Order: sequence, then structure tokens, then C-alpha cells
Amino acid sequence: MLQVEDSLPEMTLDPTPTDSGQARRLGDFATFPEALDYAALGEAGFNVYSGRGQLLECIPYRTLREQALDVARRLLTLGLRPGERVAIVAESDGDFARIFFGCQYAGLVPAPLPLPVAFGGREGYVTTLRGMIESAGAAAVIVPDIIAGWTSEIVAGFDLRFGGGPSDLMALPVGPVTLPRVSPDDLSYLQFSSGSTRFPMGVAVTQQSGMANARAIARDGLKVRETGDRCVSWLPLYHDMGLVGFFLTPVTCQLTVDMLPTREFARRPHVWLDLISRNRGTISYSPSFGFELCARRASTVTLELSCWRVAGIGGDMIRHHILEEFAERFAASGFDARAFTASYGMAEATLAISFVPLHTGIQTDTVDLRFLETQGVARPSNDPSHALRTFILCGKVLPEHELEVRDPAGRSQPDRKVGTIFVRGPSLMRGYFNQPQETQRVLDAHGWLNTGDLGYMIDGQVVVTGRAKDLIIINGRNIWPQDLEWSAETEIGALRSRDVAVFSIDQEKGEKVVALIQCRASTPEARETLRNEAANLFRRQHGVDVSVILIPPHTLPQTSSGKLTRARAKAMLLSGAFDSVSETASVA
Repeated sequence: MLQVEDSLPEMTLDPTPTDSGQARRLGDFATFPEALDYAALGEAGFNVYSGRGQLLECIPYRTLREQALDVARRLLTLGLRPGERVAIVAESDGDFARIFFGCQYAGLVPAPLPLPVAFGGREGYVTTLRGMIESAGAAAVIVPDIIAGWTSEIVAGFDLRFGGGPSDLMALPVGPVTLPRVSPDDLSYLQFSSGSTRFPMGVAVTQQSGMANARAIARDGLKVRETGDRCVSWLPLYHDMGLVGFFLTPVTCQLTVDMLPTREFARRPHVWLDLISRNRGTISYSPSFGFELCARRASTVTLELSCWRVAGIGGDMIRHHILEEFAERFAASGFDARAFTASYGMAEATLAISFVPLHTGIQTDTVDLRFLETQGVARPSNDPSHALRTFILCGKVLPEHELEVRDPAGRSQPDRKVGTIFVRGPSLMRGYFNQPQETQRVLDAHGWLNTGDLGYMIDGQVVVTGRAKDLIIINGRNIWPQDLEWSAETEIGALRSRDVAVFSIDQEKGEKVVALIQCRASTPEARETLRNEAANLFRRQHGVDVSVILIPPHTLPQTSSGKLTRARAKAMLLSGAFDSVSETASVA
């Protein structure tokens, strides 16, 4: 049996029970306040844990409702009016839950903002945050205690009715205000996409569309059971997978959630598994890198993972070999590889678009990579003499939703023909907040959303091959940058996951392919060996000449959800951000 590295402190609180003790309803509500009203009649709730797995706060939904109503009255006493936006820097704690649902009851529109986990320093983070606050037109900004010292920089110059921490808000008086009636057509919240930086755009989600997605997730995707289901999450509440999947959806189907802080996950990833084991969690999601961290780190506490029936994968391109390593590593702890549940989604669709059937595990499709690049067709192949690529099937589109793969002329494509993925359905966003031109660019008059993703269909299941904007076109070949990145990270022993960013740069003579590689070697000889090894690998396996630039560890930019952002890496290179370090990569 496997063990977790840190012994856990003795708890002084009891978490809320797994079963709510009431008849299960799967998102059949008109609004999120109505959903919380019903959940408050049962025993389920949120449990907030530290990064070491210590239970810090238990919030039964009945308590959350009372506290949220109190927050709603305080916000309205400030003079905030229904429909105005409240920016909340989203720490994974009870304050966020109280304030978010307080906004729901007050008819205000919360805009969850990221913590500085994936940003390159205080200045860059504050600049990004201020851009989001401006884009949302926020009338109030709430900053958690963990970065309270940055509050003045974050709010400086904005015309706000409130700018401070949760305790400051709760110290304000409560006046004789009347809570508004919240309707299904009202905006529920703004969701900034994980890549929002220079031109942040808030995805505007209505009560109706948010509830439609939560209902589809619970009823059709996860197939939440009448009893026995419990959620465990370390996912950020400022990202759609954490906010919708493990904060809003559980309330709409009366599920208890055990929450770990996102900012501490990378240091102690096995605490996530321990919490699943300890509390008998049945539903938990992660991007591929979360499973990778757990599989590669040593552990010291016995785990029992047979309870985990939905081990969801999403939020990034799925790497099948990482999941295979995780399943092999934790088989002795009772983990069943059939629990892996691939899905596809995006904030513009609230969250989920498709799910694979439960209990089928990871389903793969191995294709001839050169034929895919030159013909745009995913032709099956297992010929070892050919360059191959293995994709993950991401399931069937949710009921009441539609999905099509289209060519540039807008024609629906047959199975295995690559094109742009379009979706339509009741959970799509209203649009990008106060961005009508950007909204029209992706949403047509018939309600179809251009996802910006490329993919193909197999027997009713969608396979996502990458983002259209990341595609590299060389001599008529469509090259996916992640193919090169994964080859280097898999074949070169000195590299780790997310150590490589590949993109192209337009030049007079055509596109130049560049690979930024995080290097831990301390000598010029070792750095030169790594550079040559990578360049030769790209040429040998992919037939592409790549300019390899070595950079220090921890310098590749990530989105707020932990995904590599090639666009920002390219912009940093072109601005000269990497020039001074390309020859002087340092030790981690």
C-alpha cells in the first residue's frame, strides 16, 4: 500500500456528512439561490481543509444560506444595485462561498478573479487583476487576507463602493434593504477564461444557462447517485472547472464537497488522494498534471481509493501515458482505471460539453501522424514504422446540446475528418461582457459557438486535437505543438512535464518553429547537449527544424488554471524577455 508524506494533524471538527438526508434533486431549479434554498434543508455542505489536510471550517448548506443572506444585505446596504459586478479574488475558503452566494441573493454579479499562483511576480499579477476589474466594470472588489497587503495597489484609482477584505465587509452595518427577486434571465456571474491577460474578457453566464449546465453535468455526465456520492477538489474557484464543477454543481444536487487550497496543491499533491481515501470521496477531477504529480511523488500514508468512481480529466489536452502511470502506481491502493472519465468543455459553454460513458476508462485512438498533418484525416494506424499520435476520446455531447465539426466553409465533416468544433445548447454564455464584437466573432445568429478548438468525430464521440490558434503550418503540414512538446518531455530524461513550449514565428521566408525549454543543467556542456538532443529529436521524429532556446526553470508562463500558455511565451520571447537567459540556464 502507498503512503502520504506528511502525517496529518488530529482534527477538532467533524466534516459535513456525505448524504444530505433529503430527496436528491439534480439541478432542476430556476436559479442558484433557489438551489441553495433547497440544499439548506439537508445535512450536506462545504468542508474547507488546509494544504496539509487539516479541517479548518465546516459549512453546512443551511449555514451557508444564512451567512450568504447576511452578506447580501450588507452589499446592498453599501448602495450596490442588482446587476452590478463584485470582483472577488477567489481563495478556496468559506469567505468566497459566503460572498459569492451573497451576490446571488442580492442580484449582484460576482466575478471570481485568480490568486497569484501562476503569475510572474507581484507587478504582473496586479496588472492582470486590474485589467479584469476594469473589464468587469466592478463596483466592489474583495481581496482575501492572504494578499491583503496588495489591496491598495489592486483597487487604486477605481471608483468603488467597496474595496477591502472579507472582515472589512462583515464589519459594515446592515440596513433595512429588500432582497430582489432573481430571475432565470439575470446574469449569475462573470467567468474570466484562464488565458485572460492583456485583453481580459468575462464570459457572461446567466442563472438559466449556469443551471442548465449544472443539471446536465449531474444528471447526464456524472450520473449522481441518490446516496453515497461525495466530491473532493483542489481546483481553483476562479476557473470554470473548479467554480462550476465543484462549487456550483454540488449545491444544485445537494452534494458535500471537501475543498483543498489550490495554491498549496503542487507542494503536497498526495493530500488530495488522502482526503479522497479518508472521506470516501467518489467524484474528483484534475488536469493531467495533477495525476502526474501524484504518480511521481513519494508517499507515506496508506491510501484506499476503491471508492473513487469518477476520476475526471479535463482542463487541458489529456496525456494518456500520464494516466496509465497513475493507474499502475495506485492499483495497489484500490484505484480502478475504469474510473477515469475524460470530458471536454470550456467557460463559454459554462463548463461541460461532452462526457465519455462512465466506467469505461480512457479510450484512445492511434492515428498516422503524417497523414493527419498533410490530409487532415485521422487514419487509424498501429504501424510502428510510421509516426503515430494517440488521442483521447472525449465523449458524446450532453443531451439538449449539439456539436458539429466543420470545415472552413462551414460544412459538417464526416467521421475522422479534422475541422473546427462548434457547439450549441442551453448552457452557452450570453456573450463576452461588454464585448459585442468579440461575442459576434464566436457566436452566430443561430446560437452556434465557434470553440476555437480543432478535432474530429468517431461514432458520436468527439476527439480534440488542439487549439486552432496554436496550429503550426509548415510546407502544407498542420503540426500540433503539443506533439513536439510531449516528445521532448517523454524522450529526454532531463525534462519534466510542462518544461517545453513550442510555437511558430512568422518570418519573410515563412514560419520559424521555436522551442523554449526549461533547463536545469549547470554547465555549458550539459546545456549544449540538451539543446542538440532536443533539436535532433524534433528533426528525427517530426521532420521539423526547430530553433531550441534554453531558459531557466519556472519561467514558462502558465494560465491561472496551470496550463502552459504558448501565446504569452511567444510574446515574452519577441519582447526580449528570454534573451538574457538563453545561454545561462540555472539549476532549479
